[in-house]
Amino acid sequence: MLLNLKPFNFFNPNKTDINRYIMNKIEMTEAIVAAKIAKGVTWLEIAESIGLSDVFTTSVALGQNSLVPEDAAKMAAFLGLAPEVEAQLSVCPMKATDTDLVAKDPLIYRFYEIAYVYGGAMKEVIHEKFGDGIMSAIDFTVDIEKEEDPKGDRVVVTMNGKFLPYKKW
Repeated sequence: MLLNLKPFNFFNPNKTDINRYIMNKIEMTEAIVAAKIAKGVTWLEIAESIGLSDVFTTSVALGQNSLVPEDAAKMAAFLGLAPEVEAQLSVCPMKATDTDLVAKDPLIYRFYEIAYVYGGAMKEVIHEKFGDGIMSAIDFTVDIEKEEDPKGDRVVVTMNGKFLPYKKW
């Protein structure tokens, strides 16, 4: 059953892909989080049910990435999601449109702070080791681990992106 069928609207990026529009990404996220809480599972358990990483799976659930239909079906089956939620899981999202320029959440803001403080140094070291170019955020993975430490547990964030040299012409 199609819900809220509306034409594509470039000015409302949460309403994407006219051919498959069922619900918006915010509604999808609300349904997934409700199912996650009701089932009492973790993001890692959801990720393992579809064979993907916990960070990527969570980004899908939060509307920032999409799944192939086969993986969307696995997630929907694991969480008991409605067909319209399953369909929206495969719709390519408009990325990072639901945020302000600078995040207000303290944890997310720390990543901005890290970029402000260490970004220039990281850029210099990357250029020194690889040459002129950038790190891909498309051919990219991020892993988060907990490291036990007697002075306080540590968060280990590993970013792994393909180096993309700038083309010379």
